[in-house]
Amino acid sequence: MELLEILECSPPLTREPLDAEQAAAVARVFKALGDPVRLRILSIVASRAGGEVCVCDITDAFELSQPTISHHLKVLKEVGLLTSERRASWVYYRLVPETLGELSALLTLPASGSTGGPATGPAGLPAAAAAVPR
Repeated sequence: MELLEILECSPPLTREPLDAEQAAAVARVFKALGDPVRLRILSIVASRAGGEVCVCDITDAFELSQPTISHHLKVLKEVGLLTSERRASWVYYRLVPETLGELSALLTLPASGSTGGPATGPAGLPAAAAAVPR
């Protein structure tokens, strides 16, 4: 089963627990996002006007080798967060908004009242994480 199919049929975490297959698939996405380089790559693509970025621009943003950047891009594509298109000798990357939307829906809290979860700080981070000096 494809990741997006699993996410589409996953209820928000506050409504019912994920089954083992759903949890494993979602964990792969969060594991991919847990790497600072991959998170930066995703933010570079997401923040670019027009919604796509040439691999050359991604590579230029880091002090990493091209094969290392290619590995990170491959991981982001495998979990369904990015898609790519080759044009002549360059590859252009775009977000897969459906995957981000499904992840967002999975983590959405109900609008009414508190769930008794941890308090959040700036940027929606748990208060304990937001308090960590940077």
